[in-house]
Amino acid sequence: MAYFWPVTPDQPSWLYGTEPRRQVVALGFALVLSAVALDYLMSGHLSLFFDLCFITLCLYLAIRVEQSALSLGAMLPPALMLAVLVLLGLAAPQVVARADDAVVQAVVTGLTNHSVALVAGWALALIALEGRRRGVLSSDDR
Repeated sequence: MAYFWPVTPDQPSWLYGTEPRRQVVALGFALVLSAVALDYLMSGHLSLFFDLCFITLCLYLAIRVEQSALSLGAMLPPALMLAVLVLLGLAAPQVVARADDAVVQAVVTGLTNHSVALVAGWALALIALEGRRRGVLSSDDR
């Protein structure tokens, strides 16, 4: 494994994301769809369980993405949420909205109902990415 900066023992291990872009995107979609499936099996709709899973997932992906793909880590949370809501709006709108709602209405309802999770997950991801960026900058100064 090659790192972009020298590894020193005084730096926290979360600075060393090693997953390439495609793997992070695939992992993100797999985990968020797994959270949707589990939540649907447990409650029949997206609940607080999905929100907590989404927030945790955003932070995890921001930690795992490689240093050269930090911008992907910043864009991934809203893309994941939007993709999941569009898929649910197409396949099963009753999970996020009323059963007779159109796709756009289901997506808007889903974004409204899960906006706190989106903002919290995105904020944590951005904070983690900024911490990683600053950790790299400070290690370059040594």
